[in-house]
Amino acid sequence: MRPNALKDLWKAGRGADNFWLCLPSALGAEIAAHQGWDSILIDMQHGQIGYEAMCAMVLAVSTTTTVPLVRVPWNEPGDVMRALDAGAYGVMCPSVETEDECRRFVGACRYAPLGYRSVGPRRAMLYAGSDYVAQANDTVLAIVQIETKSGLDNLDAIAAVPGLDMVYVGPSDLGLSLGRAVKADQTDPVVVAAIDAVLAGARRAGIKGGIFCKSVGYARAMAEKGFDLVTVESDEGLLMLGGERLAKFRETV
Repeated sequence: MRPNALKDLWKAGRGADNFWLCLPSALGAEIAAHQGWDSILIDMQHGQIGYEAMCAMVLAVSTTTTVPLVRVPWNEPGDVMRALDAGAYGVMCPSVETEDECRRFVGACRYAPLGYRSVGPRRAMLYAGSDYVAQANDTVLAIVQIETKSGLDNLDAIAAVPGLDMVYVGPSDLGLSLGRAVKADQTDPVVVAAIDAVLAGARRAGIKGGIFCKSVGYARAMAEKGFDLVTVESDEGLLMLGGERLAKFRETV
């Protein structure tokens, strides 16, 4: 089976970067993947991406060595399994708050006897190899987002679920849940302490920690803090940033 390059990076003691896609475009996904990101996440929760677009985008990312990841809309096993069958090498589940919710998600990522994922990886076998079913449990990533106070309170129980690979901070929702400002690159001491707690919980459990960032500087700081997967930007963010720069230009002509 094709190795998961993210796992190879972590085994070598390196962190990994990630680029976030919200816009439903196979060409956009292919362009982004050719920029050399370690991984690309296709966002089906808040992005405008449906199932067919996700499949095309995973295929486009697969023209490179970049690892394709998918965030599903919610903790629905069918959505998790379809993303994996399409060739995602990792699935992220938003807003996991309890051990039971985590077990439900991880179970959908793993074939028996470790889980209850149904066998039918048509496209995944083309991407990963004919031995996909035998090797997938050890290769694909199960990632849950910690982005609420409840998730934070239950962090140790969540992180200890067998088969979970990563807890990933959703800083905007986490800030909102803690009664603080909604923003990605958090500097509020209360939210920063919560972010640090998530990373510490990952370390206690022997799994990886990830976080969403909106700027290169903040992403670099989170990588230096010890996060194993750091999202640097999104396609929407770059489009907005480029539009703002053009608007400033227009004001001068």
